[in-house]
Amino acid sequence: MPRIVPNYVQREVLADIPDVFDADALWQAPGLALFSRRPLLRDLLERSPREQRGRAATRCFSHVTLALPQDEVDDDRHLTRGARVRDLTQGLAALHQKDFGDLLGGDEVRYQVVGAEHLPPGGIEVRFGHAVYLPAPGETIQYTVAVSRDSAVWKTVCPIYPNQRLTLVGHDDVDATYAAPGWPFGAEGAVLLVNDGPGTPLEVQVRPKDAFDCTFDASQGYYVIRSRRGGVDAAGAPLRLLLRVTPAVAQRAAVVKPAPQPVSDPATRLAPASAAGSATGLAPASARGSAPAPAPAPAARPIVMPPAAQAAALPARPAVWKPRMAADSELTALPAARAANAANAAPADLEATYAPVARQRVALAALALPRLSRYRETGARTLEIGLNRALVPAGSGADAVISFAVDEADGLHAITAAGREAIAVPASFRPIDSTAVDLLAPSPEMADRYLALLRLPQAPALPAASGVRQAFGRGAAALAALRVLDSPRFLRQADGAAASSADRLGLSRSAFSFEAGNDGWRIARLSPTQALYHLDEGLHFVAAIGEATPDAPYLLPAGHHLVAGHYVLRFDA
Repeated sequence: MPRIVPNYVQREVLADIPDVFDADALWQAPGLALFSRRPLLRDLLERSPREQRGRAATRCFSHVTLALPQDEVDDDRHLTRGARVRDLTQGLAALHQKDFGDLLGGDEVRYQVVGAEHLPPGGIEVRFGHAVYLPAPGETIQYTVAVSRDSAVWKTVCPIYPNQRLTLVGHDDVDATYAAPGWPFGAEGAVLLVNDGPGTPLEVQVRPKDAFDCTFDASQGYYVIRSRRGGVDAAGAPLRLLLRVTPAVAQRAAVVKPAPQPVSDPATRLAPASAAGSATGLAPASARGSAPAPAPAPAARPIVMPPAAQAAALPARPAVWKPRMAADSELTALPAARAANAANAAPADLEATYAPVARQRVALAALALPRLSRYRETGARTLEIGLNRALVPAGSGADAVISFAVDEADGLHAITAAGREAIAVPASFRPIDSTAVDLLAPSPEMADRYLALLRLPQAPALPAASGVRQAFGRGAAALAALRVLDSPRFLRQADGAAASSADRLGLSRSAFSFEAGNDGWRIARLSPTQALYHLDEGLHFVAAIGEATPDAPYLLPAGHHLVAGHYVLRFDA
């Protein structure tokens, strides 16, 4: 016996209605010619009951939406201040109560009239069903549903009210309660939201069950819905839709975080949104390590570094460079196994030549987004940084999957193919699967210069020779490949302003020098106007670097970061 599909949304179109505001003409045709008349609203409700036992209806639907031609609705609002619409809804509610009063089960009859451009004159679209709900006057919203294709630009789909049990989100509002903007799966299915009332977590399910995989990403606070039928978008990436359900402020304390569920489970439950309810999700947080290790032995030249900063900056793990032990303990240079293998090696092996490997590297860990209001006199109006599918800076062209823009009023926006949306930090985005793009909030000591730190998931790096002092800046050749913003394409100028490199905003021609040593990196400030900041492994603020000269450099521990201009450089051992 075939399974009976529930009427999540029942939609019918009534045509050739002489007067679309006549409740009697919409409800039931006159006369007794039951087999020749066209079905009207009463017949539709009778043929599609809410509940039935055998062939007998036990409950009927009580919430009905009517779509009338937009011109008719506009004329009524202009000429009668909506009186004909009110008469229509009140008349239909009275007829509904009169004919189906014994099948309502205590439900309140509610009618709603909206305008629709696609309806011809005399046409009326009727919608009712398990997933059609009309809120009572003054009823507060319990949840807000939003969707995104890239986790950056979120578009609101619908509200959910406390007594609204079922909501169907899909391709359009023909067979669903609401259409999801940017729905990528066509008409192959929909997402069903089940709400059992305040104090109960919202369930997110897919229909049909074999059409999608639906999983909850607890770290980001949204559901990831993927098609099981192998569809891909224009860029060749698998089709996916991100769905976020945000509880209202009064409901957040009652929402229970769901337990992890396997991918095959189509039903998941809602986890609480961030306390701020931002549109971009949660950014990862990190904590400081254990108690700091003793400071390293001083170098031959004096080192300038605040004692408090040294204690906070030194890593808790053992350092690569350790103090030499006593001479009698250095007799064995290699483990016994390696020494024995070397003694038995063939002459050809003993003649092999080994080249030294440069272990010191400098990586571009993040980009510091500046406050453009500080550079208004330069004509800079917008700084826009795009990341391509490999999530490396690539301008703001068509190959960018996500871009971040700072305007002259210090507004921060995320830009994707879906549009542009204002964002706040901290925030985290997943424009592609499995990799997050994080925007970190700068420390208060840096907030007057920077809006955010854009952490790069794929940090480019270059080797650095040990014992050689090199300079970094707009006019320096060292690490030039890491100055990814050294181009006018990232910066939009005011009309009449000359195009210039984005590096001119905050980076000197000779900003600082660096030199790898046994106990860390020696940093010297080369320009008196260049701002330099020391951050630890987790990009937490350590100190603002003041006086630091080649003869009295600042010691930067291996693995820590230096901020100069737009660049957050990590100096690795």
